Order: sequence, then C-alpha cells, then structure tokens
Amino acid sequence: MSSPKRAAKTLAKPVAKTVAKTAVASPVAKIGVRRASAGRPAQPATALANGASADAKRVAATLDRIIVDGNLDAITAEALQALIAAACRVYRARREAGEEFAPVPKNSISATDVMVTASGLLKAVDLAVFELGMWQNWTGR
Repeated sequence: MSSPKRAAKTLAKPVAKTVAKTAVASPVAKIGVRRASAGRPAQPATALANGASADAKRVAATLDRIIVDGNLDAITAEALQALIAAACRVYRARREAGEEFAPVPKNSISATDVMVTASGLLKAVDLAVFELGMWQNWTGR
C-alpha cells in the first residue's frame, strides 16, 4: 500500500496533464440529464451520453486538481457522497444490462485508494467483507 503523501505525488504528474487539457468551469453544477418536457423534444440518446460523459470527465479532472492542489475542502462531503453514490448506481445498472468493464482503468488508482473506498462503501451499507465474499460466490461476480 502506498502512503497518502506518496499517492498524491504519484497522482500529481498524470493529473496535471489531464487538468491542463481540460477546461473546468463549475462541472459539479452541470451534472444532470436533460429530459423532454412540454414544448421541448427529447435530445437523442447519443447527444445526452456525450454531454454527460464530457461533464463527468470535467468533474473527474476537477477532483484530481483538488488533490494535487491540496484543497480538499473545495468539495463538501455531501457533494462527494452524491457523486460516489451516483457512480455506483450507474455502474451497477450498466453491469446488470450486460456490459462488462472494470469500474476504473487498470493502474489508474492505488490499492490504498481502492481499499479505503471499498471499506467505506461496505461500512456505509452495513456489510462485512465476509458478506461480500459470499455474494461474489453466489453470483459469480
């Protein structure tokens, strides 16, 4: 496992490149799905997906910049919880729809990042690692 300081230093170089390429302008406020309403037709699914994907990438770049800059208070705990919960729900829905992909690209985050987050997620829903192991055994996931 890597220390938080080491992880921040390791993350800083690739993140700086990503952040430099990405224009970031209040992305957290932009997240949402546009739906048809009276008088306004629904946009094609690909247009919505491309917009949502671009928004998500801007949010990711913003969060990476927060880490690099050491400005962890730039996002509230409630906002971070909302992002993580929404990402979990979308990932689960896409997996249940038959898509097979990892939740993060290989080697994009540290083992410590995964263990701290996984532990927090399990604790948030009152599950133990044993129960996760049983569920994985039963479902084959």
